[in-house]
Amino acid sequence: MIQLVFIENNKAVTDSLTVAEVFKKEHARVMRDIRELGCSEEFRVGNFAESTYVNTQNKEMPKYSMSKKGFTLLAMGYTGKEAMKFKEAYIEEFERMESQLKAPRILSDREQLLASMKMTLETSEKVDQIENKIISLEQKVDEQITLTSGEQRRLQKGVAHRVYEFTQDKQEAARLFREVYREIKDRFGVASYKDVKRRELQSALLYIENWIPRKVS
Repeated sequence: MIQLVFIENNKAVTDSLTVAEVFKKEHARVMRDIRELGCSEEFRVGNFAESTYVNTQNKEMPKYSMSKKGFTLLAMGYTGKEAMKFKEAYIEEFERMESQLKAPRILSDREQLLASMKMTLETSEKVDQIENKIISLEQKVDEQITLTSGEQRRLQKGVAHRVYEFTQDKQEAARLFREVYREIKDRFGVASYKDVKRRELQSALLYIENWIPRKVS
């Protein structure tokens, strides 16, 4: 059975070729009927669209697509018992197609699977992006966080332990304290030992443990 109505650009339409076949008329006659309808230009633009098709001789030929309103106006001029039957069939098919367009679309199993896979992929990509941002943020935080008060005391104890391994003299010890703290600042590029980064604490403690004063009296 010939398909009377079909979907184009999310609208229910038919065309002059189908109308000609259904009503058993020459296509050229249907085209002429459309051009001679005498309707307003606004109605014509809204309900008829010029198009083309390729005929059996592989030649591009003109045709019209039309809406339900356009078909109804055109078919008013087609009379007779058979014509009335075709009009009724057309109208019912238009209504069926329009209801189908308005109804919620049910996805096929394949479409549901593809949609699910796409959502999973997008979710996975978003999770990866979030994780990468978190890792980047953590790295930046690690770069900026300095020693806590407890870690500062730990470093101070390490310095004191090392200094007193070399001398018990208070004046000499004071000189060595200044020397070791100055070298810690130079070694780790900070203004004070308190500004040493937490991630560098172990390196700082190891540096202190192996520190040797430039001159021991």
